[in-house]
Amino acid sequence: MQRFLISEAAKHIGEKIKIAGFLSVRRAHGKVLFVDLRDKSGVLQCVFVPQNEKVYQMAEQLRAEWVLEVVGQIIKRPEKMINPKIATGSVEMSVDELKVLSKADTLPFDVLTDGREVNEEIRMKYRYLDLRRERMRNNLIMRHKAVKFIRDFLSAEDFIEIETPILTKSTPEGARDFVVPSRLQPGKFYALPQSPQQYKQLLMVAGLEKYFQIARALRDEDPRGDRQVEHTQLDLEMSFVEREDVMELIERVYIKLVQSLFPDKKIQKIPFPRITYKEAMEKYNSDKPDLRRDLPAQAGKSNANLLAFCWIIDFPFFEKDDKGKWTFTHNPFSAPKQEYIKDFMSGNNIKYILTTQYDLVLNGSEIGGGSIRNNTKDSIEKTFETMGYEKDEIKEKFGHMLTAYKYGAPPHGGIACGIDRFVSILQNEPNIREVIAFPKTGDGRDLMMNAPSEISPEQIKELKLKIEKTKKAKK
Repeated sequence: MQRFLISEAAKHIGEKIKIAGFLSVRRAHGKVLFVDLRDKSGVLQCVFVPQNEKVYQMAEQLRAEWVLEVVGQIIKRPEKMINPKIATGSVEMSVDELKVLSKADTLPFDVLTDGREVNEEIRMKYRYLDLRRERMRNNLIMRHKAVKFIRDFLSAEDFIEIETPILTKSTPEGARDFVVPSRLQPGKFYALPQSPQQYKQLLMVAGLEKYFQIARALRDEDPRGDRQVEHTQLDLEMSFVEREDVMELIERVYIKLVQSLFPDKKIQKIPFPRITYKEAMEKYNSDKPDLRRDLPAQAGKSNANLLAFCWIIDFPFFEKDDKGKWTFTHNPFSAPKQEYIKDFMSGNNIKYILTTQYDLVLNGSEIGGGSIRNNTKDSIEKTFETMGYEKDEIKEKFGHMLTAYKYGAPPHGGIACGIDRFVSILQNEPNIREVIAFPKTGDGRDLMMNAPSEISPEQIKELKLKIEKTKKAKK
């Protein structure tokens, strides 16, 4: 017999069907037993009566979160027993057959609540149980819908989705790389990508013109608040464009996405306001201002459904690092604004040079950043020369880019937008971990898989590595 989803039960009144799922609640009213059975689509009340002795005796043994398969007739509930709080509240199943597919030990926490009362580390350790919650399931469903919307939208705009490598070369791009030892080339290492930045620019050199990817980005960063060592981003690049073209496209994507998938949300201002970096720092003391602050106090609870997008533009290209050397504020492949190219190429007035960078901000969080890129060998070399790199070092770390640009590169630009942050704001979640299926702690630990972990002596030997134990300090 075919299994039906619980959400379809009301369409089959008078019919015998089969459903399956987790036992949420078991209760008795007199001699009649009631079981709420839950699958991904909803909950259905299942009724066991003593007249069906064998099945009734089995039902008496059932416990929470056991996995069941039941067969029975869908009947209308009496008028006084209708539950308007659930979609299937007008019907129930009179059970004829029962099969226990899997038993469950007592769970470490209740999965029928929203989970906010449970210690977060416990939730992460038993994440597969935590994801049984309706709130968590809905977060992942809406994340899926948002990603699908983006894919469909960009495909209709003639973009093509291209996967870029996960194993790549370690280069200075702003954060510390995760490195992977090579067994076949002992003593050499791959790096996991901080972003697909170089690959997507090389795709523009290849003449593909419109690229996007729902990409994984991995950064070996120190613990920093609401961050993850791996995150997901919409990565996008376009040829023959200026700054306005990229910003206009992203505005259309996000406006249409919100209107289509989150109709209860209100975008505060369309088109999105544009604020220079200088203005943002002077007025808000932040380069990611929450423009909802400008609303009258009586806005009240409506703030939860208010989306205040804005663009931050005209960033300084360079800033001094803690060693007093110039470093980039965004990424080393950004181009200066047109009026600053002469100073940029001559190395003059470095602190005043503004870049073509643009950041997308939503409700006080940066959710995206991009720029128009340098598209000549000389301009890329000039960025690294400004930062104090020697020519040999530039060639060693970025020779592949310099070689590619010798063969002609169209003007191009793009953006990377964080999927996790965007969805968490849309879902009114306080933390990106609430919209990631299997997140890590702030310091990069996976409490469920117990990672990172040690590897075997055989693996260490095979990789030609040597592990040095840190000496414990004497008391």
